[in-house]
Amino acid sequence: MPHPHLRVTDKDREQVVEHVKGAFSEGRLDKAEMDERLHLAMTARTHADLVPIMNDLYGYRPAYIPRPPASGARTQGYAAQPSESGERLLGAAAHLLPLLGFFLIGPLIVLLTAGRTSPSVRGQAVEALNFQLTMLGATIVLPFTVIGLVLVPFIWIVGFVLWVVAGVSALAGNEFRYPLTLRPVK
Repeated sequence: MPHPHLRVTDKDREQVVEHVKGAFSEGRLDKAEMDERLHLAMTARTHADLVPIMNDLYGYRPAYIPRPPASGARTQGYAAQPSESGERLLGAAAHLLPLLGFFLIGPLIVLLTAGRTSPSVRGQAVEALNFQLTMLGATIVLPFTVIGLVLVPFIWIVGFVLWVVAGVSALAGNEFRYPLTLRPVK
């Protein structure tokens, strides 16, 4: 059990967020209370800051944060871990479909279909789509310079390698962030 005055990690905050969202989905909190508790959880610095957020929900006063219930709501965003192999497969598909020639269309289809129901699939698809847009922009802009014209084939080779690495990472259920990528799609 961590000491109440030890600083919390992002994982500790995420666990409290899971609990608060679960309590909201079960009807134990209203929207305003949930928003307030989420703000407090995300700005907490120590474990002592997290305990009051959870105390009346679970009736305990320890200085540690328990694991969230299995049926609790998922966190929104890319940090959500996929729970099923189907989600991991769809996340990998968002990264690997460009290898089959579906450059912008593959990640977009995954985003518009499965991305609506699964935060982890959405995160994978958004990251893949942003990388595709960055690759497209580089392919269009770089040929205007002599050195850029020479760099475009190398950029595409690196892109192919990164698609494979991202796909394998998604299959393993891990988060993958493409380097040097513009992220216009949130």
